[in-house]
Amino acid sequence: MLELTDITKIYQTQGETITALDHVDLSIATGEFVAIMGRSGSGKSTMLNILGCMDKPTSGSYLLAGQDVSAMDDDALSQIRNDHIGFVFQGFHLLPRLSALENVMVPLRFASQEKQKNGEQRAKDLLNQVGLGERIHHMPNEMSGGQIQRVAIARSLINQPAVLLADEPTGNLDSAISQQIIDLLCSLNQAGQTIVMVTHEPDIAENAGRTINFLDGKIIS
Repeated sequence: MLELTDITKIYQTQGETITALDHVDLSIATGEFVAIMGRSGSGKSTMLNILGCMDKPTSGSYLLAGQDVSAMDDDALSQIRNDHIGFVFQGFHLLPRLSALENVMVPLRFASQEKQKNGEQRAKDLLNQVGLGERIHHMPNEMSGGQIQRVAIARSLINQPAVLLADEPTGNLDSAISQQIIDLLCSLNQAGQTIVMVTHEPDIAENAGRTINFLDGKIIS
């Protein structure tokens, strides 16, 4: 599903050269659940940004579902993100004036006509799948943090992405709610969803099938 070869990412800041990723090779198969770990500055967030087509590598190649996205322009990358990638963030990023159902349907506004077909019913089905079938018309301020994150996960799946990228999805949640979110991600993975999750919590990473550790821009294990 994801194939990165010799990926390097270099930033220039205030005259200083920073190598965020240093000749990284990584393959993630369809249906895998992979956790990415590493301390601050290790390169894990840069890696997630490149996997999510939100940043481009300085050099190297990145194949996403067989397409070479490393040299695509911004418009093409935007289309790739919307068609093939679902995002779950630590900060949820729901729109406060929209209901749970309306939030889940937001990505459909930028989707192809084919994916827009039966979009509302698909959104309802996803909210049922994440255990919020009775709260589809609730606003974000009427839901708990765990429920909001479940809405965000449903939203990430509405366009039927090839891969789900989760950036610290339990970072703002207590331990009990965190486990519920991880259980949900595990059930999605068992149904065939490819998932890549960045986390700093070893007990959360243990739920993944494989853990990749970064240090100083390199994969160390």
